[in-house]
This record gives sequence, structure tokens and C-alpha cells, in this order.
Amino acid sequence: MSLGIDSPAFSDGGEIPRRFTCEGEDVSPPLSFSGIPDGTRSLVLIVDDPDAPDPKAPRMTWVHWILYDLPPSTEGLADGAADAALPAGAKSGTNDWKRTGYGGPCPPIGRHRYFHKLYALDTVLPNLHEPTRAELEKAMEGHVIEQAQLIGTYQKVAP
Repeated sequence: MSLGIDSPAFSDGGEIPRRFTCEGEDVSPPLSFSGIPDGTRSLVLIVDDPDAPDPKAPRMTWVHWILYDLPPSTEGLADGAADAALPAGAKSGTNDWKRTGYGGPCPPIGRHRYFHKLYALDTVLPNLHEPTRAELEKAMEGHVIEQAQLIGTYQKVAP
């Protein structure tokens, strides 16, 4: 069985419900993890949007959420998971709003894709003190056993 990430809130390629966006409650969606490979010592979750700011002319990948050092026994994250509700030992990184925690979809124009990427690592990372995506990915180099992704989409409701 290979590493998997799913959500009961939306299907792969489906629309992320408004509740989990800046137009709703801006809370993280529930996620479930499966097929954690043998030898996994920790998990990493990165949620990003490669379509920023405009899917017709993307210029950057916007990072919405970073979690690392999730225990390999983690079966997922609850709806609205906050730093206080994370599994013991889990740590947060800095998103592109320059803060930790989840920041939901809030596309300025068009329908964007949101990649929920789960990585199984063969190590527990040291405390990286709220790393950026680049800092985390550098620390992960050579330690990724397997990865999986779930893609959701969102477009703001017209005013």
C-alpha cells in the first residue's frame, strides 16, 4: 500500500468547501493519511498554490500551511486543526503570510489549485524554528521515503 492523503471534505481535483477558505471560517480541512511506509520516522505536510496570483499567468507558488515532525502514527488531522490540536511533537513552519498555522484559499482571480503534499521521512528533523518552505525542503533533502498529494480547487464567489 502506498502513501496516501485524502479528505472527507473534498475529492482529489474537487472544489474545497468555502468553510476552509478566506470567504468562510478559514479553518483547515480534515485530512486522513494512509499507507505510511515502514521506516518512516516523521511526516511533513505542505499546502501550496502554484497558480498565484493568476492561473493564466502564475508567477509564484504561495505556501498556505507547513507542518513537520508529525509522528508516523498520525492518521490525519481534524477539521480546523490548530497548533494546539496538533499531534505531540509536531511543529509548524512559516507560510507566505509570514505566520505559522493554516491560511486558506483566497485567490485574487480565477480558479486556483491547492496541493496538499504529504511526505514520509526516514528521520525526525531538528527544531527548525518555524522554517520557510525552502528551509524545510533543504532539511528534508535525502530523507524522503515516499510522498503523496491531494489537490483541491477554489475560486472566489463573484461579488
